[in-house]
Amino acid sequence: MFRTALRNVLAHKARLLMTVLAVMLGVAFVSGTLVFTDTLSNAFRNQSAKSYDDVAVAVTATGAVNDPNATPALSEKTRQKIAALDGVADATGRVDGFAGVPDKNGKLIGSGWSNKGTNFAPGKDGKDTAYAFTSGTGPVKDDQIALDKETADKGGYRVGDQVRVATSGPVETYELTGVFTTEDGAVNAGGSLVLFDTPVAQKLFLKPGHFLEITVRAEPGADADKILGAVEPIVGDVADAKTGQALADEQAKDIESSMSAINQMLLGFAGIALFVGIFLISNTFTMLVAQRTKELALMRAVGASRKQITRSVLAEAGLVGLVASVIGFALGIGLAAGLRSAMSAFGLKVPAGGLIIGSTPLVASLAVGVLVTMLAAWLPGRRAAKIPPVAAMSSVHAVASTKSLVVRNTIGAILASLGLVGAVLGAGKGGSAGRTFIAGGAFLALLGVIVLIPLLSRPVIALARPLLKAFGVAGKLSGQNAVRNPRRTGATASALAIGLTLVTGLSVIGASAGGAIDRATTDQIKADYMIAMASGDGLNQAALDAVAKTPGAVAVSPQQSGYIDFTKGGFASVSGVAPDAIDQLVKMNVTDGSLGSLAQGAIAVDDTTAKKRDWKVGSTVSVTFADKKKGDLKVGAVYEETDFLSHILVDTKVLNAHDPKPYIPQIFVKMDGGPSDAAEKAVMKSLGDNPAMTVMDKQDIRDTFSGAIGTLLNVMYGLLAMALLIAVLGVVNTLAMSVFERQQEIGMLRAIGLDRRRVKRMVRLEAVVISLFGAVVGIGLGSFLGWAIGETIKSSLPDYALVLPWGRLGIYLLLAALVGVLASLWPARSAAKLNMLQAIKAQ
Repeated sequence: MFRTALRNVLAHKARLLMTVLAVMLGVAFVSGTLVFTDTLSNAFRNQSAKSYDDVAVAVTATGAVNDPNATPALSEKTRQKIAALDGVADATGRVDGFAGVPDKNGKLIGSGWSNKGTNFAPGKDGKDTAYAFTSGTGPVKDDQIALDKETADKGGYRVGDQVRVATSGPVETYELTGVFTTEDGAVNAGGSLVLFDTPVAQKLFLKPGHFLEITVRAEPGADADKILGAVEPIVGDVADAKTGQALADEQAKDIESSMSAINQMLLGFAGIALFVGIFLISNTFTMLVAQRTKELALMRAVGASRKQITRSVLAEAGLVGLVASVIGFALGIGLAAGLRSAMSAFGLKVPAGGLIIGSTPLVASLAVGVLVTMLAAWLPGRRAAKIPPVAAMSSVHAVASTKSLVVRNTIGAILASLGLVGAVLGAGKGGSAGRTFIAGGAFLALLGVIVLIPLLSRPVIALARPLLKAFGVAGKLSGQNAVRNPRRTGATASALAIGLTLVTGLSVIGASAGGAIDRATTDQIKADYMIAMASGDGLNQAALDAVAKTPGAVAVSPQQSGYIDFTKGGFASVSGVAPDAIDQLVKMNVTDGSLGSLAQGAIAVDDTTAKKRDWKVGSTVSVTFADKKKGDLKVGAVYEETDFLSHILVDTKVLNAHDPKPYIPQIFVKMDGGPSDAAEKAVMKSLGDNPAMTVMDKQDIRDTFSGAIGTLLNVMYGLLAMALLIAVLGVVNTLAMSVFERQQEIGMLRAIGLDRRRVKRMVRLEAVVISLFGAVVGIGLGSFLGWAIGETIKSSLPDYALVLPWGRLGIYLLLAALVGVLASLWPARSAAKLNMLQAIKAQ
């Protein structure tokens, strides 16, 4: 039987090609993911270990750094004490923060969050071991800096040039004294690194004479644990001290954890691709079994048992899976190399090192490919075993019994009903718990629809038959062919349905969330511009003062973030605003009281918070401020909840009286005459043309808030493309094998006058009908699941409302039709080229 299986595989190489491709693509995704994440993990672990090679102990300041009223723990005196310990070669103090460098056009190099500045800390030999200079030297004066090589190259800077550097304060110009290479994480993330003289860095990022971190290098032969024991009493509880090895181990675990998340996401999409591939494989073997009815029946007649027939089909599947897995594994290695190159193309520097090809990806690829193929072929194998020997005397293929159809449809209806009910319950429940319900319901609903899809094919395709009549005899025949074998049609359409269910669900969620954000920016922001730091850090008071002096500015208010501890209710986030300007910049629907009361030291609360805390205009609440001072605040206004401000508003003067370093995420500006190029330039000029500050109009604000959604959707679409590609292969495969199976019929049609052009049209229309059927099922189910998931995120997006992206859904239908046309090109051409006499003689 094994020899028979091998013979059948070799005899049907062309028919099994699409199955090999489907398994190969799925396995390539699996192996590529495993190799890629193993490679990244190993590279980052090696880099992490390398960065701690010379570090015996690292001391990091903790709570005091974030307390504006406290002195940071790691002073120069502390560093000197550590440096004087036995076994310590030297102790280097580090301090860092945001620092951005513009290119020659004034545009920030890097993405903001990855732009970093730190101090140059030379030893007795005048060198800082953390940096290798390719030209020049490190900064030793207040007006000097050094840049990493990649940033210098991007900006076109050379030693001796004057370079503008943006920090949280005003933009300053420095002389470039050196260019260096480094393994710093900011540079590896595509950002920049600026080195300042130590006193300058301390002044910019912390306080003079203090550090955020001290790294200790040991003398040869000294024990790191003993040094750690001596360091800990010096720093006490206000700093965290660990050995370099311990930190390297912690980073390795963090890297493993982050890579695991990426791994799971990519493998999830690989699983979707393989799940879609199961339908292609099952369809292929079902049709092969049907075409070999006589052969299998004769084998039964000469003594082959049912188990042997089943094993024969499974052996064929196993051989196909093995070949596809080996090719897929090799393709996955290439995919991993491509992903690594793509990261570099997007500015993400991957540490040096070769691809890591371990045994796990190989074993997983072989196991997944072979098992998935054999699993998909199991049901066709069972059907093959049931072919009675008497079927050898007849050309009639086994037909599904009424009982089997009833059982199938009943199971499908139960699964679909349970899934839909679960999704509805999840939508009503909301939150993460609701999404868990929906995930389970979506899986059951998808399985139920897949089981029911042959039953659905007849009524749905029947709706298209009147349109097919416009194509004459070819159209009529294509409609009949599409429903002749509902199981085959359903299995072919299922692959497209699964892919489009996921794509449509994502599109509905993205369109609905984007609409909510768009309405929020359009309806709630009255300001012409919003100013923020590219790094995501806060703006300072100097920036606010500069914007207020902009010529033509008629209203300016910060959205200052702070916290107040309410005696009844605990800590709450508050927004510090300018009382005389906020209602001109953000839409404020006051339901009671007046925002003018903010100027008298009152607070304004949104209606949700007022109801929750039982506050009314005139209520007095006891509070404790950031500096631990106590006081009483009066409720002066109640307004409708808004997305752009906290639930509680207060005058900035109230917050500033208790917080010497206010945190200002955004500044809103309204200009006389509205937004214009001249107005935007005036605002930028008032900020000193600071490349680290972004001045956004309403469209920029929309893009900022919806950009993450768009990026995520594009990544998802790209990953789902693999599943859709396999679905297309399924349509090609089904049509090609269907043409082979219907050779005699096509020959007869040719003999009675159906020309080649109409034969091609018949096959092409059949493909389009099947593709559109799968698309309609997928779009319908995907829209429902998109609605259900959307109901669970309403609480985080108050303006969220269901939006069906009709234009995009129409494009999906057109693409499905195009898929049908393209998939039919080869089968249609093969059908038209059949010799009618030989086809009529085909058995």
